[in-house]
Amino acid sequence: MAFPNSAISDIVATTIENRSKAIADNVTAHNALLNALSKKGNLLLSGGYEMREHFSFAENGNGGSYAGYDLLPTGAQDVISGAQFTMRQYAVPVTFSGADTLMNSGSQALIDLIKSRVEVAESTMRNMINRHLYLDGTGNNGKNITGLAAAVPLANSTGTYGGIDRSVAGNAFWRNKKWQASVDGGGVATASTLQSQWNQFLLQLTRNTDTPDLIIAAPNIYSMFQASMQTIQRVMDADKASAGFKSLEFVGIPVVFETQAAGISSNVAYFLNTDFLRLRTHKDRNFVALDDKQSTNQDATVKTLAWAGNLTCSGAQFQGIFSNT
Repeated sequence: MAFPNSAISDIVATTIENRSKAIADNVTAHNALLNALSKKGNLLLSGGYEMREHFSFAENGNGGSYAGYDLLPTGAQDVISGAQFTMRQYAVPVTFSGADTLMNSGSQALIDLIKSRVEVAESTMRNMINRHLYLDGTGNNGKNITGLAAAVPLANSTGTYGGIDRSVAGNAFWRNKKWQASVDGGGVATASTLQSQWNQFLLQLTRNTDTPDLIIAAPNIYSMFQASMQTIQRVMDADKASAGFKSLEFVGIPVVFETQAAGISSNVAYFLNTDFLRLRTHKDRNFVALDDKQSTNQDATVKTLAWAGNLTCSGAQFQGIFSNT
């Protein structure tokens, strides 16, 4: 038997599928970190239970100078390891009842109704990912994105991240850098001391050409940084500005404003090297519509907007958190 509101199901599917690329673009465009990561090229997954980021944690001990017929060392070198990240799934169901179909029976009225509900689903997905990107992934019984609170915590020598225990001395390479102003800077930063503390912190995060390429600042920190600059120094990053973000620069690094509504702590700034961060997305769940579900005991149809993936890291030691506490 034909379902009473099967027509709406077809239009919903078409609407979401036609908008899936736009939805993906809108989600990334409305978050400073996702916007930066998308420019580096996010990785699409084809399958697998977990995601792995491989990295070297030590130099090859066989390296060295030699002369003439010296024997060259060829001992096995165990210098490659990897971090493991579990795929996270997100869904926003779009629901329509039979009454919706009847009350919006005109084709244009029906399309307008669908468009409005798909837009709400899109903004809901965007806002969820925005918030969860800054959290630690423990929400909803550990089903959320493993965000920056886990990747770049202030307590950087405790806990397990990516399957690697940071409390183990031999895993010190997997600890992000931290700067707590009252401890490392001799006192809570002010507009007159913030840049001095940032200069010192930046040195800890720089290894040859590896250095942060993005600073994301919460409202309190961004306002303080803004106040610390003379008018002539207020250089805005044109690329970030064109994307709609409030952005200044610190020694050539874009400093981007992020609202607390996005989930970032109020007195925090993240110093990030996005060469070592990736948003890994499954190719079959890149903000797409799943098959419609029709209730067996209700006059209703559900079409679901879905995404699956996680934020992964291959170089925790190149990421930093500044806390003005």
